[in-house]
Amino acid sequence: MPMYPENMFFTSESVTEGHPDKFCDQISDAVLDECLRHDPLARVACECYVTMGMLIVGGEISGSGLFDVSQLVREVGNGIGYNSPEFGFDVNTAAILRSIHGQSPDISRGVVRESGEIGAGDQGLMFGYACNQTEELMPVPIQLAHRLARKLAEVRKQKLLPYLGPDGKTQVTVEYRGGRAVRVDQVVIAASHTAAATTADGKFTCEEAKQEIISKVVHPALGHLLDGKTKITINGAGKFQVSGPQGDTGLTGRKIVADTYGGWAPHGGGSFSGKDGTKVDRTAGYMSRYIAKNIVAAGLADECLLQLGYCIGLVDPVSVMVSTAGTGKLPDVSLTKLVRKVFPLTPGGMIDHLKLREPVFRNTACYGHFGRPEFAWERVDATEELLSRAKKL
Repeated sequence: MPMYPENMFFTSESVTEGHPDKFCDQISDAVLDECLRHDPLARVACECYVTMGMLIVGGEISGSGLFDVSQLVREVGNGIGYNSPEFGFDVNTAAILRSIHGQSPDISRGVVRESGEIGAGDQGLMFGYACNQTEELMPVPIQLAHRLARKLAEVRKQKLLPYLGPDGKTQVTVEYRGGRAVRVDQVVIAASHTAAATTADGKFTCEEAKQEIISKVVHPALGHLLDGKTKITINGAGKFQVSGPQGDTGLTGRKIVADTYGGWAPHGGGSFSGKDGTKVDRTAGYMSRYIAKNIVAAGLADECLLQLGYCIGLVDPVSVMVSTAGTGKLPDVSLTKLVRKVFPLTPGGMIDHLKLREPVFRNTACYGHFGRPEFAWERVDATEELLSRAKKL
């Protein structure tokens, strides 16, 4: 049977690039990218914390490159739009603190092995998922939530809705019938704004602004799935004028469900942002998505969930598991054996296969790490080998 009932409602959420947690994710990945530009073998675990008027960058970094972290932070903040107290944060006047040191020698000894192979930088479990619900082989709800969040940022940056601020959240509830997404039942948007979008008494987001958000964001993004019964809520608390780090402290790695499958598939618990390829949270998370997507793209299953497990310092995974929820053309145990034969599953093999020493990570840090064709782990270039080997099982 498929993973979920055929008739149900399912909800996923996303956030804009100006959400404080996403602001931190982008800084962590911008630091990672800059480290890799100077030294492709750099080992990076970069965290960020932001609150009213202050931002802290910390973590463990071992590499040969030197650069101005504060300048990089200001570049990221200005690109998002955090350059005015009106939006809850001005990156050009905020205090930026650093607390960075090298990787623990105990961990380093496990990563750089005497044999020259790369060991896993930590223990952990990672999940990858793919299904045939969308062209991107992703679940519908999270794709729609990301689409809404992108549109919210787009109309702000194009000044179509000049009162919008960088901070925002989106949520979409999709109705499924017979296992297929047929309509959007509810849309929830939290859109930060200036005083220009409040009522005369300053207590609420004005109706005109709400209708503009519906017409310029919701309908263009979701129009084909909306109907007369769809419920749309804009700023359910009344207004969203105190926003950004002024209203909500941000931290790297707190939007891991929005980063992946919107709650549709399990999550191992480890975040991606700010981590180099020796961290299997990120590398095996990407590889498991790549494998699951290729299995579905090859027609070997309608949906595929893959779990990988690792131990710090060891090269090979401690476990590999494939589950197709009864949709596989081969038994799950056979597909698991196929995965072990076709795909590199060591940290070094995954890093090389997915080109994870290249500085591409800042672009992953908002609107999801999956379902985006610009990334190497979204390729479907293993389908022919999968089908060829599957015939021999």
